[in-house]
Amino acid sequence: MIEKLATVPSRPGVYIFKDAKEDVLYAGKAKNLRSRLRSYFQKSSVLDARKSSMVKNIKDFSYVVTGNELEALVLEANLIKQHKPRFNVILRDDKNYPYLKLTINEEWPRLEVVRRIKKDGAIYFGPYVPAGSMWEAVAFIRRNFPIRPCKYSLDKPMRPCIQHQMRKCPAPCAGLISKEEYRRIVEDVRLFLQGEKKELLGELEKRMEGFSEELRFEEAAKIRDSINNLKRAWESQKVIAPELGDIDVIGFCGDGNEAVFMIFFIRNGVMIGTKDFFLKDTAGILAGELFHNFIEQFYAKEIIPPDVILLGQRPDGMKTLTAWLKNKKGKKVKIITHPKGKKLEILKMADENAMAAFKSRGKTDIKEIPEALKKRLALRVVPHSIGAIDVSTISGSESVGSFIYWSEGEFKKDMYRHIKIRTVKGMDDYSMIRETAGRVIKNLGEKLPSLMIIDGGIGQLEAAKKALDESGIKSTAIISIAKKPDRAFTLSLDKPVDLEDRSPSSLLLKKIRDEAHRFAITFHRKLRDKRLMESPLEKIHGIGKKRRLALLRHFGSIEGIREAGIDDIAEIKGFNRKTAEKLLAELGRG
Repeated sequence: MIEKLATVPSRPGVYIFKDAKEDVLYAGKAKNLRSRLRSYFQKSSVLDARKSSMVKNIKDFSYVVTGNELEALVLEANLIKQHKPRFNVILRDDKNYPYLKLTINEEWPRLEVVRRIKKDGAIYFGPYVPAGSMWEAVAFIRRNFPIRPCKYSLDKPMRPCIQHQMRKCPAPCAGLISKEEYRRIVEDVRLFLQGEKKELLGELEKRMEGFSEELRFEEAAKIRDSINNLKRAWESQKVIAPELGDIDVIGFCGDGNEAVFMIFFIRNGVMIGTKDFFLKDTAGILAGELFHNFIEQFYAKEIIPPDVILLGQRPDGMKTLTAWLKNKKGKKVKIITHPKGKKLEILKMADENAMAAFKSRGKTDIKEIPEALKKRLALRVVPHSIGAIDVSTISGSESVGSFIYWSEGEFKKDMYRHIKIRTVKGMDDYSMIRETAGRVIKNLGEKLPSLMIIDGGIGQLEAAKKALDESGIKSTAIISIAKKPDRAFTLSLDKPVDLEDRSPSSLLLKKIRDEAHRFAITFHRKLRDKRLMESPLEKIHGIGKKRRLALLRHFGSIEGIREAGIDDIAEIKGFNRKTAEKLLAELGRG
C-alpha cells in the first residue's frame, strides 16, 4: 500500500478503504487526496481509537479524483448511502419522507403524495414527518376544495366517475368546469398549503359575497362552510412564529459515545413534523465533523432543503455544505449557528427534545437484553442480531413469506426480505416455513443473524431447522414463538420459555415476532388486492393496454363498457364491430 500511496494525486476527491473481504470500511472526501491518505498510514500520525481500529482492518484502498470539493461531497454522500460503511457515521433511517405535490405544471392540476422530488415545475410541500398531519391536510382538501384525485390524461372527454357524484371532483374530464374556475380552486389549495391565511380567506369571502349578490345562495353557503372549516383547521395548527418562514431546526445531545439529533420541520412558521436520529459509536468524532456528517447524509435524501438551517454548532466545511445545499434547492440556503431572539428559543427547545430522546434511549438498557436472551434460551453465543420468519396465506392463495432483521436496538429495513411461495400448493404451513427459511438462508449467507425466530410451535421450528441443517451453517441458533400464551420453543430446552412475564427480553422477542407478522401480512394483502383489482379487460385476448385505456377513458368504468352498445364501442379508435361484439361477450353481454 505504501507504493500505491506514492501514486495518489494531490487533488480533491473521495477515497474508499476496504477490508480483506473487499467490504467497504470507510468512505471519505478530501481537498488533497495524497495528504489525507498519508495521514492515516504515517507512523508519526496520532489517531483516535476509532481510526486506529479502522486502520488495522484496511487491506486496500481506492480513490476517485473530482473537479472540486463540492463534487467530492456529492460523491461521498452517494457512496455512504450505497455501502453504509461501518466506520462512517450512518443515519439508519434511509426512508424518503412524504411530500404533497401540486401539479401546477399540468393543464388540469391535481394533488398527490410523493416521496421523490423532481424539477418538473410542480410545487412541493413538506416534508411531513410523521405523515399524520399530511393525511389530515389531504382529507381536509378533499372535503373543502374539489380538486381532481385521478391521474388520467384528460385529452379526450369521458364520463365523470363516482368522485363527481360525491361532489369531491368538478369533473374536468367531462367538461363540466371551465379552466378558469378550476384554476381558482387550485390556487385556493396552494394558498391553504402555504399558510397564506389572509389572502385565502379574503379571496373566499369576496367570492361568497359575489354569489350572494347574484342570489346563488347555495354556492355562497358552501363557501361560508369552507371558510369556517378553514378557521377551525388553522386554530389546531402548532404555530411557532410566522416570521420564521421555512426553517429546519436541528437540536443535539450526546455523551461522546452516542448522540441524538432532533429536527423540527417548520414551514410557513408552522411546525409540520419532528424526527429524531440516534447515532452510535461517535467516540473520537469532533462536534464539527459530526454535524457536517449529519447534514450531509440527511439532505442527501430525496428532500428539499429549507431557506434556513438552524443549529448550535458550526459544521466543518461550511462553505462546501452551503454550496451543495444551494445546488439541491436551486437557491441560497443559510446555515445559522449563533441565533438570537425567537430562533434561539426554538433551538433551545430542539436541544431539550434531543436531550429527552437521548435519556429515554438510555433507559431501555438494550445492550443487556441479548445477554439475558443467551441465558434464558440456553444459546451458545449472545444474539446481537436477530431475524424472524413468518408466512401468510388464505386457503393457500397468494402465499408469501417474510424475513425481518433486528440489531443494535433497531430494525434494519435494508435486510428485510419478501418471498412469494413457489413450491407449496394449498395449506401446508410447515412446508411454507421450510421454503421461506431455505431461501432466506441462501440469500443472506454469512449475513445471517445470530438468532432466528420462527412464528409458530414445535412443528414450524423443526421445519425451519431442516432448512438450516441443509445449508450447513452452524453459527445461527433457531427458536419458535407460539401465541396464546406467548412462549418460546428451543431444541436445547425440554420446556418452552414463558414470554408472558413482561420482561425486556420477552417484550423484545414478541416485538420482533410481531414485526415479521406485520411485514408478511402487508405483502400478502398487497398481492391479494392486486389480484382482486385486476381489470377483466386484461384477460381478454386482443385487448391491449392502449385499447383498455381508450375504453376506460371513454366509458369511465367496466360497468359503463358493459352498458354501452356495439356501435358505441366500434366508433372508438382501434375497434370495429367484430371486436366490440367479442368484448361484450367476454364481459358477460352478448
